[in-house]
Amino acid sequence: MVDLSRAKWFKSSRSAGGNDCVEASHLDGGHVGVRDSKNSSGPALVFTPGEWDAFLAGAKGGDFDRP
Repeated sequence: MVDLSRAKWFKSSRSAGGNDCVEASHLDGGHVGVRDSKNSSGPALVFTPGEWDAFLAGAKGGDFDRP
């Protein structure tokens, strides 16, 4: 299990400071945490470095674009 107690969460620079955002945190061991900014004390998803790299490659490659 990855320790989230010292995570430093950030929003995308494109979020314009809103509260309806996804926040991310670079964690120990190259893991990446993702959470809902509206529920900062709620659960977070934690991705391995490989999972995060695959997600970013898919996003950049258009795999998640709407039809």
